[in-house]
Amino acid sequence: MKFRKEFDSIGKISVPDDKYWGASTQRSKKYFDIGEFLVRPTLIKSIAIIKKAAAITHSKDKQILPRISKAIIKASNEIISGKLDNHFPLKVWQTGSGTQTNMNVNEVIANRAIEILGGKKGSKKPVHPNDHVNKSQSTNDVFPTAMHIAIAIETNKKLLPALDLLNKELKRKISQFKKIVKVGRTHLQDATPLSLGQEFSGYQSQLNDCIQRIKSALKEIYMLAQGGTAVGTGINSKKGFDKKIIKEIRKITKLPFKPTKNKFAALAAHDEIVNFSGTLNTTAVCLMKIANDIRFLGSGPRAGYGELILPANEPGSSIMPGKVNPTQSEAVTMVCVKVIGNHNGITMAGSHGHFELNVFKPLIAHNILQSIDLLADSSKNFGKYCIKGLKADKEKIKFYLDNSLMLVTALAPKIGYDKAAQIAKSALKNNTTLKTEALKSGLINEKDYEKIVNPKKMINPY
Repeated sequence: MKFRKEFDSIGKISVPDDKYWGASTQRSKKYFDIGEFLVRPTLIKSIAIIKKAAAITHSKDKQILPRISKAIIKASNEIISGKLDNHFPLKVWQTGSGTQTNMNVNEVIANRAIEILGGKKGSKKPVHPNDHVNKSQSTNDVFPTAMHIAIAIETNKKLLPALDLLNKELKRKISQFKKIVKVGRTHLQDATPLSLGQEFSGYQSQLNDCIQRIKSALKEIYMLAQGGTAVGTGINSKKGFDKKIIKEIRKITKLPFKPTKNKFAALAAHDEIVNFSGTLNTTAVCLMKIANDIRFLGSGPRAGYGELILPANEPGSSIMPGKVNPTQSEAVTMVCVKVIGNHNGITMAGSHGHFELNVFKPLIAHNILQSIDLLADSSKNFGKYCIKGLKADKEKIKFYLDNSLMLVTALAPKIGYDKAAQIAKSALKNNTTLKTEALKSGLINEKDYEKIVNPKKMINPY
């Protein structure tokens, strides 16, 4: 491997000659070699969007030469397209502001721009990573802006479409199952009837509300910190730069970003992301309930509830032939636990903003983007490979319904709660039917019983 000498304020350091990164990145590789997780590509690309927007703004304001601006824009576009992904080697666990990652992007853009302009990599001429690529910026406003951009892009591109897909599959089940009346369950015990469609309408309503919460929380994510520079004052940036650069970011992303109302808060705290993570946490809680219900209702086939027939996507056991397991539900529930854990981490990290800067930014970015990614993938799979192929075991459902003692609830308004309770207890004790014990009691005749104790009439107000 060939090396070249790069330099920074600390001194000279050897850098692999086939890489575009510089001294700051090389030092970070050495001093922050912690764990396996690299900074996510979507965050890197979001920083490159900022650099591109800054170069456009500076060119329009005649603050940097057009040829330098064009080279920076071209290099930024290569990062955004993914062409330079292998030039970003840094781990998540680094300085809490994300300075090394911001400098990694600055250096890659600068060296690639130098190369485009026919210069020598590492010379910092004619393009300097700080003076040109990072002009009018600080890591302290770039990194939170990039976090917001990445969250907004991934939510719109990936998470919301995946949740919409699952939502549509649940809606289809409401229609398919609307005429199937089944035993309800509360406290894991038999309760009054409902339709399987009504049960699924609860799931769909839960998920739909989560989607609306996410969309509402996105409004705060569209507010960007860019222009605050080091501590929120905007030092070293021209007046109006914040509005101009965010206008360019808006054009590049086609998302409705705006300058934040208070840059001091935007650098020192990340309440917007904590709030957004809270909606993902709620979505995880929602999906946990849905996935658990479905795997319990599909348990069996002989010794469980067995009301639902789950799609057989793959063999369920390496030792038990013919076994089918609720694997999609299991994957979803594991994701939910991870997302809930990520939210706890974001909550703690968000609470540690000290004076003018929160220095848990890389952790916050990693957790929130991982949660978005996992929820999107698992929701899409759950919708396509579980909910879509769900079937109802009508015979099993009818058997449970016909033998349910809680149908006696319909008799209570006619004969009173206490007498209805006695009939149910007698049927359980004698292992007989409700009808047998009701008629034996003499409290109601057969004609009235058949009219009143009709499960299909018990799933709505009388």
